[in-house]
Amino acid sequence: MALLQLSPDFFHGFAATRLDSVSLGPNESCTNHRMFQPVRESLRQVAARHVGALAIAGLLAVPLIAIQGRSSAEARDVAPAKAGNTLIAGSAITGSARAIDGDTLDVAGVRVRLEGIDAPESDQRCPRVWLGTWACGRESTEHLARLVRDRTVSCRSSGLDAYQRMLGVCVVEGLEINADMVRQGLAWAFVKYSQSYVAVEADARAARRGIWQGNATPAWQWRAERWRQAEGEKREQGGIACLIKGNISRGGQLYHMPWDRWYDKTRIETEKGERWFCTETEAVAAGWRPAVQR
Repeated sequence: MALLQLSPDFFHGFAATRLDSVSLGPNESCTNHRMFQPVRESLRQVAARHVGALAIAGLLAVPLIAIQGRSSAEARDVAPAKAGNTLIAGSAITGSARAIDGDTLDVAGVRVRLEGIDAPESDQRCPRVWLGTWACGRESTEHLARLVRDRTVSCRSSGLDAYQRMLGVCVVEGLEINADMVRQGLAWAFVKYSQSYVAVEADARAARRGIWQGNATPAWQWRAERWRQAEGEKREQGGIACLIKGNISRGGQLYHMPWDRWYDKTRIETEKGERWFCTETEAVAAGWRPAVQR
């Protein structure tokens, strides 16, 4: 950003001009107070004449600052720059939406994590009433997709989560989506972070809907089990404890969590620049994106 600068020669020249214009009396010297009074007055006049120029320079700099800030936000690839202040707690967004998984939406280009609930992971399967399992993760995502398809969705923000997604409570045609996912037995009340849907979950459990028809493993526990499993396998191979796979593919630099679909089939080739990460925060900071959008 270019700033208006005034060189020291400018002030020296100006002061010299003012000194030449001062007439000294026969008993006065350059150390007298009268000598310096005109100079102080002149500097104030200089400031007055140039304050307008400085103000204009500042106004011209504002667009440059805005452009630089927008480029930085886009480079981070964690939240759309066009979202502006819609991610601030208490604000709201409205628009068309699509389901990412059972507890995540994309609304008007903003990634929204449904607050207070935790849906089965995309590849998670849950026990049936008697025998066998069903694709509870896929059904959860499909139900959410049906709720929002070709409809306008409104979400109120309560801030951002650890992955820079907006945490929100969303509504479609008067129906609160967060509550409906729990009511249909397609998500758990995420009591670690919220008590909002405990009563709704109790109703679904009593009716044995969805995940409550059998003894399903809560999503947070399922993820923890997959993490421990991957950790054990890595130790058997003599590897370090970092378990997140940083893979480079046609889609760019992507990281895979132990519970992601392609985790087991992904092989890390360090000679190609691929690497392991210990935390998602570390992966995101290094410029990698999740292989499974959340």
